[in-house]
Amino acid sequence: MRTKLDPVTLEVIRNALPAIANEMAADLQRTSYNMMIYEVRDFCTALVNLDGELISQNVGGVSHFVADLGVIITDAVKRYGRKGFKPGDVLITNHQAVAGQHLNNVVIYVPYFFKGELLAFSMVRAHWIDVGGTSTGFGAGPEVPDPWQEGLQLDQLKIHDGGRLDETLCRVIRDNIRFPESSLGDMNSQIASCKLGIRRLDELFRKYGGGTILKAIARIFDETETQCRNFVAKLTDGVYEAESFFDDDGVTPDERVRIHARVTVKSGNMTIDLSGCSRERKAAVNSRTLAGARVAYKAITAPLAPVNEGSFRALEVIIPEGNIMMARYPAPMAGWSIFVPTVVETIISSLAQAMPDRIPAAHHGLLGGSVVFFGVHPQSRRRFVVQSIEGGGWGGRPFEDGESATVSVCQGDVRNGSIEGIEMKCPVLVKARALRRDSAGAGKFRGGLG
Repeated sequence: MRTKLDPVTLEVIRNALPAIANEMAADLQRTSYNMMIYEVRDFCTALVNLDGELISQNVGGVSHFVADLGVIITDAVKRYGRKGFKPGDVLITNHQAVAGQHLNNVVIYVPYFFKGELLAFSMVRAHWIDVGGTSTGFGAGPEVPDPWQEGLQLDQLKIHDGGRLDETLCRVIRDNIRFPESSLGDMNSQIASCKLGIRRLDELFRKYGGGTILKAIARIFDETETQCRNFVAKLTDGVYEAESFFDDDGVTPDERVRIHARVTVKSGNMTIDLSGCSRERKAAVNSRTLAGARVAYKAITAPLAPVNEGSFRALEVIIPEGNIMMARYPAPMAGWSIFVPTVVETIISSLAQAMPDRIPAAHHGLLGGSVVFFGVHPQSRRRFVVQSIEGGGWGGRPFEDGESATVSVCQGDVRNGSIEGIEMKCPVLVKARALRRDSAGAGKFRGGLG
């Protein structure tokens, strides 16, 4: 067994850890029931250590999921204690007090033990098509005033305790959602994906030894941090600010929602202060997330490098409690992601002063055009629900035209649901999906088409 971390071993481990997360993602897509997972890719898979630090995450899927998996683990360890987990445990949560997103984004995670010691967790967050509540699909609308009307809340529960399935909890979930076959099927897909991650991680630990793997992870974090610091160090030290707004929040008409970013660059460190954003709203557009800041920082510093905890060590994020981006439970969060892309763009826009040759004009500003078909099939008399996301135009870049029909700056490699898949799942005939002529903004380098 290896005990020394040589350069070759380090590179093998550096590539193996993201490969585990990517294999988990492929397994999830292959086995899931829900088009939002297997086609749209509204999910993430990850390995996280006991301190909530991100070891690795899949490439593709939703980028703004990267910011919040760690808080789920730190909360779980605080509640259960390090000795409160055992082999065979599977936990489930979507509770907004910690997760800070709409209830459809359900997290499943499994603890990993090596030689009897708890070292990490294998995790999958994925969008369920239904969690009960007043509506289905992407969650209830902005007018829903609280999480109880939004759907079923699952707060750090053990769906498997030491390998034994909690049938009572499964019945509670089944009896409170409209599409139990789909959602529970997706839950089992998430569990299988997590267990695959555990097996692959165990193979790695057994091959190289715990000491070598942990040393490699620490080195990878350090080197990733250095890479990001080196990029920020090239920017001129200073304070950069930008502001944008939404016309309203969907509930209170004619009342603008302010988005403000203050970015401080100093000696390779970056501070993103979102204190100037609106206070939390009565409308269900709140969230509790660092996603806006982290997505912007990652896009600026090392967009093509694998993401891990080192990616954010040189970043400080300031968001006060009660801010629309750090709302206090039970502030409604059904539309949690509506404002996040604009937060990302406002941060990036502020840095146009420091890097004008790289920053594009703004994109369409939404998460994506949400499309939901649901009802009762006229032939089978069974309920159906199908979801997709449509893209819009992105702003022109300093050196070329903007992208066309792309979902959002927060959506990573999320894709449209295929026409064939939509028509197969529900009684709908799609006559056309095409770019809108003359929908791009004019300029030396025009914006993209919607």
